[in-house]
Amino acid sequence: MTSPVYNVRAIPIERIRANEYNPNAVAPPEMKLLEKSILEDGYTMPIVCYYMSDEDIYEIVDGFHRYSVMKNNKTIRERENGMMPVVTIDKDLSNRIASTIRHNRARGSHDIDLMSNIVSELVKSGMSDAWIMKHIGMDADELLRLKQVSGISELFKDKEFSTSYEKP
Repeated sequence: MTSPVYNVRAIPIERIRANEYNPNAVAPPEMKLLEKSILEDGYTMPIVCYYMSDEDIYEIVDGFHRYSVMKNNKTIRERENGMMPVVTIDKDLSNRIASTIRHNRARGSHDIDLMSNIVSELVKSGMSDAWIMKHIGMDADELLRLKQVSGISELFKDKEFSTSYEKP
């Protein structure tokens, strides 16, 4: 496999959209710092996208905040001629979600509610606990906590529970 970074392309920002599953949040001071960095240094890293051929759109897997900076900063958008540096990956939705989480976890923190929603969606789509832990980089306790936060009992339907407690 050749790493995607060896095939960076300039894509018009109008052909790029955010995904619906990114749980990463950046505080305002860090967003200002990111904007300053892009203003002073330019884009030093491409965003990662999945190409949706049926719509001719690039959906973001990683790089939403770099994308947001361009969308919201006219100076940067004009300097870059409205073009974002993009690399693409070709993965199914569950693996794109896993990629997003891995990128985010390597850098920062996550919104717990959004993470529990992602876990819920992965479980509903048939991903096993082992798959989720392996591909998202979670341990069993963290996965259990996120399932509990979701409050959705169906996330536990395939689990065996101890019968040590008996009604009096």
